[in-house]
Amino acid sequence: MLDDHSRLARAVHQPALVRLHRALSRLPSVLTVMNTGAHPDDEANGLLAALRFAYGMRIVVACSTRGEGGQNALGPERGGALGVLRTAEMEEAARRIDADVAWLGHGPDDPVHDFGFSKNGDDTLLRWGKERILERLVRAYRQYRPDIVIPTFLDVPGQHGHHRAMTRAAETALALAADPAAFPEHAELGLTPWQVSKFYLPAWSGAGYAYDDEVPPPPATLNMQIVGGDAVTGLAYKQLGEWSRAAHASQGMGVWRDDPVDQWSLHLKLRAGASPGPEHDIRDHLPASLRDLAGTPGLMDAAGSALREAQARIDAAIAAFPDRKLIGGSLAHAALLIEDARKGMDRSILNQPGHRLDRKLREIDAALFEANANTARAFFHGAGYPGAQVGLEVSIDAPGLANLSVEPRLPEGIEAKEVFHEPRRVRYAIAIPEKASYTGHYPPAFDPMGGNGPAGLHITGDLDGRRIEIDLDPEKLLTIGPQQSLSLDPVFAIVRADAPASSIRVQAAGANPTVWQVPQGWSVRRQDNYWVIDPPQQAKAGVSTLVPILDGRPASSVRIMAYPHIQPVPFIAPTEVKILTLDVALPNGARIAYVGGGSDNVGMHMRRLGLDVTDLGEADLRTGSLSDFTTIVIGIFAFGLRRDLQDAAGRLHRFVEEGGHLVTLYHRPTDGWDPDRTPRRLVIGSPSLRWRVTDPSAPVTVLKPDSPLLTSPNRIDAGDWHGWDKERGLYFAADYDPAYEELLSLNDPDEPPLRGSLLSARIGRGRHTHVALVLHHQLDKLVPGAFRLLANLVQPA
Repeated sequence: MLDDHSRLARAVHQPALVRLHRALSRLPSVLTVMNTGAHPDDEANGLLAALRFAYGMRIVVACSTRGEGGQNALGPERGGALGVLRTAEMEEAARRIDADVAWLGHGPDDPVHDFGFSKNGDDTLLRWGKERILERLVRAYRQYRPDIVIPTFLDVPGQHGHHRAMTRAAETALALAADPAAFPEHAELGLTPWQVSKFYLPAWSGAGYAYDDEVPPPPATLNMQIVGGDAVTGLAYKQLGEWSRAAHASQGMGVWRDDPVDQWSLHLKLRAGASPGPEHDIRDHLPASLRDLAGTPGLMDAAGSALREAQARIDAAIAAFPDRKLIGGSLAHAALLIEDARKGMDRSILNQPGHRLDRKLREIDAALFEANANTARAFFHGAGYPGAQVGLEVSIDAPGLANLSVEPRLPEGIEAKEVFHEPRRVRYAIAIPEKASYTGHYPPAFDPMGGNGPAGLHITGDLDGRRIEIDLDPEKLLTIGPQQSLSLDPVFAIVRADAPASSIRVQAAGANPTVWQVPQGWSVRRQDNYWVIDPPQQAKAGVSTLVPILDGRPASSVRIMAYPHIQPVPFIAPTEVKILTLDVALPNGARIAYVGGGSDNVGMHMRRLGLDVTDLGEADLRTGSLSDFTTIVIGIFAFGLRRDLQDAAGRLHRFVEEGGHLVTLYHRPTDGWDPDRTPRRLVIGSPSLRWRVTDPSAPVTVLKPDSPLLTSPNRIDAGDWHGWDKERGLYFAADYDPAYEELLSLNDPDEPPLRGSLLSARIGRGRHTHVALVLHHQLDKLVPGAFRLLANLVQPA
């Protein structure tokens, strides 16, 4: 539930006049455009903002994954948790430009997920399942019935394999969606075949610091330019698109563009029933408005006249802004005309314009509600768990609507009982059954007009002789999770095979487990305020998992992701302790300083390994004594996230010259990395697609087998490269001072070897080592070799 200040801020930043103007701006067009991409942040936000707010089109983003295999510039979320965060970011990005989202993948446990960077579209389709992704795209085409489909990326070598796969699938799905014999099971969902009218490709290159399209973009058949910008904000549509992209904060998106030109070039590749060719307007050859629908072949004259008059009433309503009374009268009349036209259509005729008319009536109802309601909000209070009772508070002030009715929309098996009612306020008590399922992390869709989440409100009221209906989402969605949340610290530990077995103390917060599931030979006992884990005298190498039990089933932890740019979202994860037993030696005398940007857990991993680690803050970097440390480790992205680190470049150089060991973990070129401000010149490769190895099992060739970084205190051998996850490394160094030694060579299949994954240079009395291996990810996955390599890398110079 929002607090009072947050609710006030939301009301001020979403003024009633703006909401009304946005609702009216949906009405001029009856067209739908679908933009396809593979990850949250792949959408063409500026183009979509223009199509929505300049032309009034409905815009839909079809996204194949939740981005769970990506990176996170904000915080510690990885894997499934990152997928939940990026799902919320995509919904917020869509909310800012009034876009629907059709999710095709449903998290890391679904075959269609973000498994990490791919250089190959064929490999991506194989891993996702080509038939599976096609079926889901066809289902989306039949559900949303887009007139136009536009992928964001081209299917060309040098582009991300996920992008290539989605573009290829988007084109293949066109014919299938129109074929009644393809996926006939869709009929059980009420879906019928649909013919997309136009398929465009971007006539721009997707090359940049990350990708390197090897084939030029196709020639433009349409050059779209929109003059004047957004009427509400005064921004260019590209700027409005950047405001939408800024919701992808975990990916560092959203930039200010000075004097942007709202221009986009598109290539019409396919046009249903005709040959593609040059165009003057993206709406060419399409029924763009109710007035155009009036010319539908076979339509009766009376129905056509009603649609033309309805369009005139809509135009009058838009022109009447901000006069709510005139708007309401015109739109109510338009709705009645559309309903009359619909009744007069033969079923065979209705198949084409029917969904457009239904959508227009829903959009009119939303605009009428905005014109006749002052406030409308709802919120749930109380913890939602099986067997609980929660409250639903509803407050609606809609003096322009008669016979106002509010009906809670709830999951099957959950009932609401009205416990309080007065003219503007209603309160419900909602009983959650004992056997209710937990709310899923990955909603299947997002609709900016409401109806999202497992529960909400359906509101109806009478206006000028007709019944209007809208869906209202609560301020915070109802979520059902475990009654008791249990968090443990630490959640992982390391047992060194060469050290005497010692107990591991674990602190529990929240619920109190009664019993633990433990592997043979392990035991857990209570001591004071801690749980104490006793390993066997000779623990088996590998990962052992210990699970606390609550109420007869494995415990879970509930964490609320609360970032300022998204609505708070819960993440439910299994509670467990993982203990890695491995043969690892630690460097003698290492005193390590860690400078993190919040995007990795390397500092924590070093502590769990038993190393002496100190986190450096801003004051430490500016004025502290760096000579107290033998080694300084710079976390991933840190130069881009910490200005104090950039300012400390000179001090870091002196630290190295005077005998210190500086270890930098991988950075992108955009992360504040200055090639000429490292101890010696070191350029990160761009585009990154050319400077990464995505096969986690790619063979590793050791170029300097006698390097102390590979021999002391642990001799790194072939076994240390086994079991790596997702990829070997990325953003390899491409150009560097001759002082740097290349320690490793590796490559993806059929590609030349890369030697910039692990570099080290003797500088003065010290050393600088740059690591482009995804060491931080392997540590999170408890890969033994990663810990052994890390112990070597942090040794004194």
